[in-house]
Amino acid sequence: MMFLLLTSIAIGQTDSTDVSQDNARLIYPAARQGDQVDDYHGTKVADPYRWLEDPDSAETRAWITAENKLTSAFLDKIPARETIRKRLTALQNYERYGLVTQRAGRYFYQHNDGLQNQSVLYWMAALDAAPTELLDPNTLSKDGTVALESYNVSDDGKLLGYSLSTAGSDWQVWHVRGVDSGKDLPDELKWSKFSEISWTADSKGFYYSRYAEPNEATKLTDTNYYQKLYYHRVGTPQSADQLVYDRPDKKEWEFQGAASEDGKYLVIGIAHSSEPKNLIYYQRLDSPNAPIVKLIDLFEAQYDYLGNDSSLFWFMTDLDAPLRRIIAIDLDHPEREHWQTVVPESTDVIENASIVGNQLFLTYLKDAHSVVKEDGLDGKFVRDVELPGLGTVDGFVGRRTDRETFFSFVGFTAPPTVYRCQLDDDKVSLFRRSHVDFNPDDYETRQEFYTSRDGTRVPMFICSKKGLERNGQNPTLLYGYGGFNISLTPHFSVGNLVWMEMGGIYAEPNLRGGGEYGRAWHEAGMKLKKQNVFDDFIAAAQSMIDQHYTSTPKLAIAGHSNGGLLVGACLTQRPDLFGAALAGVGVMDMLRFNKFTCGWEWTSDYGSPEDLEEFKALLAYSPLHNLKPGTKYPATLVMTADHDDRVVPVHSFKFTAALQAAQAGPAPILIRIDTDAGHGGGKPVLKTIDERTDELAFLVEVLGTTLRVQP
Repeated sequence: MMFLLLTSIAIGQTDSTDVSQDNARLIYPAARQGDQVDDYHGTKVADPYRWLEDPDSAETRAWITAENKLTSAFLDKIPARETIRKRLTALQNYERYGLVTQRAGRYFYQHNDGLQNQSVLYWMAALDAAPTELLDPNTLSKDGTVALESYNVSDDGKLLGYSLSTAGSDWQVWHVRGVDSGKDLPDELKWSKFSEISWTADSKGFYYSRYAEPNEATKLTDTNYYQKLYYHRVGTPQSADQLVYDRPDKKEWEFQGAASEDGKYLVIGIAHSSEPKNLIYYQRLDSPNAPIVKLIDLFEAQYDYLGNDSSLFWFMTDLDAPLRRIIAIDLDHPEREHWQTVVPESTDVIENASIVGNQLFLTYLKDAHSVVKEDGLDGKFVRDVELPGLGTVDGFVGRRTDRETFFSFVGFTAPPTVYRCQLDDDKVSLFRRSHVDFNPDDYETRQEFYTSRDGTRVPMFICSKKGLERNGQNPTLLYGYGGFNISLTPHFSVGNLVWMEMGGIYAEPNLRGGGEYGRAWHEAGMKLKKQNVFDDFIAAAQSMIDQHYTSTPKLAIAGHSNGGLLVGACLTQRPDLFGAALAGVGVMDMLRFNKFTCGWEWTSDYGSPEDLEEFKALLAYSPLHNLKPGTKYPATLVMTADHDDRVVPVHSFKFTAALQAAQAGPAPILIRIDTDAGHGGGKPVLKTIDERTDELAFLVEVLGTTLRVQP
């Protein structure tokens, strides 16, 4: 059926948020325009919605309430919404299994029976043993908003170190639980963020990183500086934790400690931004009061510690190898002239590397899909690991003494499947398979290449039902990211499946700024070259139109986080090209992003407003600052969450207020503000279903589509 489109929108300063009886007008909530003006290098920039940066003020809370009321009223009237929700719920109700970790002959993995808000952690004494529940986060909150953020098991398999986050916040609290008893010990470690734990070989304690206790009232917006590395001994209070390393003179430095398997070393990785360039320091653990030694002390490349054999250490690095290589460094001869290349740079980028059973497992990206090779520690090729098809793998973790490892495989129409890989006979066998109520043979995934504005060849995955007719009328969802060296690879999404089931196309281009082709691809979308990312996305949209997959009235764009910035920038640069936009938790104010939580880290990718040339580039594409009153913008649904302490919601608040004020066309501009939710991590399943329901219902409505929802 064809759904009614809004035909007229009046924009004014009014307290009313009611949708009129004939559904022909939207009156947006009042959004006062203040007189705040900032001076950047002599350029005066107005910021009329600065007051929205105080999320707890009475004025902001009233605006939030009014906006949510308006959005709810709009979404509630969409006829297909409940049918979409039912279909999403039905398909989401399938068993899902996480990767398996083996410690001392015990196996640990997460499992979700289908509609559990959070997956449950289990362990087994053997692969054929009955699983025992170890931790069920669903019992920790009524609404499923307490999530298991991270966990690691001690080398003897007897202790579980795990962290919990609440309402999607990046703040995490670490606990210790006995595996046999299933009970928590008294240990509770607060104010940790962006940290894993690493158990010592004796299983008596672990390393973790934390910040000073924040201001409770402003902990979701204050900047995060001065992280410190600690050692925690099990059974002692946090106040007794040993400070291992900090740098009061380097407030940006962040630390990750990794204890070597042989128990002799602590390896300290040090980052100072979101750019994948780090330092490597180490400390001997078998010598009392041993000093911290600087092995690599220049932020010039990425170094991922893989393992060691006595003083010989293996790293994955992109030093002199933009597509990465594996090197060995002998601590007894650490000079660079003695470094050895174990696995040289190839024609494809190494995405991940690990050492299991004295073998190197190397996951390459070949045009943004996974290829896995197994090499010896001498770099000699052993075999290709056979995969089920074109998709993405994860896993291959373990110890040098292990004789097995596990990995998962997923594709756009292939639900997650976990495999066991036996090293003695190179046998790969199925461990757990997810069964979703659909026929994958009804769908197809194509990879095509298109040309961006400057002639760069860019790949794009295009997924749809088989037999799709290229008539220019297919509703299309174009999703992108393009930043921070993050690669978009095939993944399984029930929401995307329902969209394709209804007859829609899902397209995902691999934009510059990501890591699909190594360092050069990433750097081509950074700082002063960030416009390349937007050009790539706009060219992807134009390619879909030129090839008659779709047309502007049927084309929607979407992205989250840095992808939300992507949507905002393309929306302001080419409002005529798109029929709709979904902008999730986006970075929209490019002149103040570095003022909140960890935003300062992103200057490595975006550049800094404090630098004149970078300021000019930021101002040129900042979504908030490039909205033009009197422009007809496409229908837009902005999405954020009140507990997002990574990309704070004020970005979305200010952008929405400005976009509503600028809109001159008939298309709706709405914002969906989730409560008790964060940037996306740990989101309860039912909240995820609600969010995707609203996204798809919004697209069905505003694209005027005849998509058919399966009941």
